[in-house]
Amino acid sequence: MHRLVLFMALASLTTAAVGPEARSDEGMWLYDQPPRELLQSRHNFAPTEAWLEHLRLSSVRFNSGGSGSFVSSSGLVMTNHHVGADAIQKLSTQQRDLLQAGFYATNQSDEIRCVDLELNVLVAITDVTASVNAAVLPNMSASESQLARRAVMNTIEQETHDKSGLRSDVVTLYQGGQYHLYQFRRYTDVRLVFAPEQSIAFFGGDPDNFEFPRFCLDVCFFRVYENDEPAKIQHFLSWSQQGAQANELVFVSGHPGRTSRSLTSSHLQMLRDVSIPSQLDLLRRREVLYSTYSQRSLENARRAKDELFGVQNSRKARLGGLAGLQDPSVVKAKQDAEQSLQQWVQENPRHNTECGTAWKDIESTLKVLRDVRDEYNLLEPGTAFQTTLFQIARTLVRMAAEDAKTNSNRLREFAQAGRESLEQELFSTAPIYPDLETIKLADSLAMFVEQTKYQHPLTSAILAEKSPRQRAAELVAKTTLADVAVRKELANGGQAAIDASTDPMIRLAVAVDARSRELRTVVEQQVEEPQRQAYAKIAQARFTAYGTSVYPDATFTLRLALGVVAGYTDGTEKIEPWTTLGGAFHHAESHGSQEPFRLPNRWIERRDKIRADVPFNFLSTVDIIGGNSGSPVVNRKGEVVGLIFDGNLPSLVLDFAYSDEQARALSVDSRAIKECLTAIYDASELADELGR
Repeated sequence: MHRLVLFMALASLTTAAVGPEARSDEGMWLYDQPPRELLQSRHNFAPTEAWLEHLRLSSVRFNSGGSGSFVSSSGLVMTNHHVGADAIQKLSTQQRDLLQAGFYATNQSDEIRCVDLELNVLVAITDVTASVNAAVLPNMSASESQLARRAVMNTIEQETHDKSGLRSDVVTLYQGGQYHLYQFRRYTDVRLVFAPEQSIAFFGGDPDNFEFPRFCLDVCFFRVYENDEPAKIQHFLSWSQQGAQANELVFVSGHPGRTSRSLTSSHLQMLRDVSIPSQLDLLRRREVLYSTYSQRSLENARRAKDELFGVQNSRKARLGGLAGLQDPSVVKAKQDAEQSLQQWVQENPRHNTECGTAWKDIESTLKVLRDVRDEYNLLEPGTAFQTTLFQIARTLVRMAAEDAKTNSNRLREFAQAGRESLEQELFSTAPIYPDLETIKLADSLAMFVEQTKYQHPLTSAILAEKSPRQRAAELVAKTTLADVAVRKELANGGQAAIDASTDPMIRLAVAVDARSRELRTVVEQQVEEPQRQAYAKIAQARFTAYGTSVYPDATFTLRLALGVVAGYTDGTEKIEPWTTLGGAFHHAESHGSQEPFRLPNRWIERRDKIRADVPFNFLSTVDIIGGNSGSPVVNRKGEVVGLIFDGNLPSLVLDFAYSDEQARALSVDSRAIKECLTAIYDASELADELGR
């Protein structure tokens, strides 16, 4: 699936996503603003508040960037294998490769605790728009507005967290049109229950990715614990025995990452011409790096497997998105809708005064972004320092500095309300492989000097008069940050400990921090804040012109989407909406059963035990994007009929524009999941627990 991969340089600043141009079953809808009119008029369905609440509380967000759902009262959570792969990789060793071999805990005592996985369930939504807007006064400059907005959001989160103990996040919707406080119940004791072999979870590999027909058992199960016992879950999804039916209305409850459907045409053109091509260059570079490293040994391949999958997946997703933006009809549709709204604004004097310059204001911010984006990407997101060890050092250095400030003045990621999640990641015991970290850092340092041509003022501090390879080897060999105890000592020691540290990775993070913060301030105060204000004005104009029955762009927060089970026509070929388990064997044989089309031995040995006609993967028109991976697909009764795991190639334009002509969401059928658990994996007890 097109995983949620966030590139800060993309500057995906969003507003109301649709106006009168919305059609079909388009939409990633807020749970407190569901598409009731659309559901009633198109599908004769009226969801009750209880139905919506049950589905919301059954839905789970993975901190690794995907979605999931509770599927039993004993804390059983279902998601995609590729969403769980990061956690599974961290539990693997050279002697026990859980990604390759798969895993099933026949008893709860055998379930393996994940090292740093956090799951979140959205338990409350509060509109705090008035409070946030009240903090930003009309006469404030952009920089003053950004600081005031950050302060009030930090304060709301802390006060709410202190009262409830829940994770509390203020989420920006419609790019400032609304602000909602989302409160989450956190689960941090998460244990692996079942995962198939990666070769069947991602059957067909990169060649089949984003294609159809597909034959993937892209599923795994975890269990959440509280007080060392399986959590008792009130809201969980029941399991459909019939699965999805042709033309049936289905729903997806998940956490789509980022869409850019509401961006202005000039903003989309910058993505098309500058941002996405730059991202693709970086992804291709990393793909070569991981591929070359992986080919040196089986152990190397195991260590880099998840990261290689991630960059290959992102590269293909970005290529598809770029192809969409290169389609003149997509840009033309955006321009036509934009001109229609602009004309309405111009014909209404009050609105013309309030937001008539908004589109030009956004163009001005894009000019600023063009000037700083290359250096910003190198230093602030840290593409010049591609190693987990630098990320740890950066966090420790900034934590010490931010902790010395009042909570309201801290950077958003260091606000007190999110401290528990921050420390969960910072003190992770996940394995760090020095050889892999060295080649990653060496390559990114080489990229730094390629782009800056040794002219950057920090070149000497970064390279210390050494080649990128020599410097990377020195930094990784001499740092002690792989030791969690060292990290905790530095975190507890605060600024004094950072100042006294001689760790070379800490010293590097300190050396680049001032300039990195300067660039971040420019982006936040001269790009993001003016864009936020301009897009908010456009959003308000859209609300007034077309009403408030519109959905915001995706923000990796819980959304409800809907559609129908349906195939499509590709030229003269009719693509049926289902594949079958038996088809997986034929697909393998048609490729000579060579990688990545080789089925696991267990499948081959048990071929005669599998009902070949059981539906395996299916298509629907549901509106999804990266981050929806692992989302449950449910019917009108709220029963699981499938599990989202991918989209087809035409769906990759959904970042920017919805279409249901050929764009389709791909799901694993609920019937296939049960059939495989019982007939192939001897996991009847797990199969019986589903929906129980």
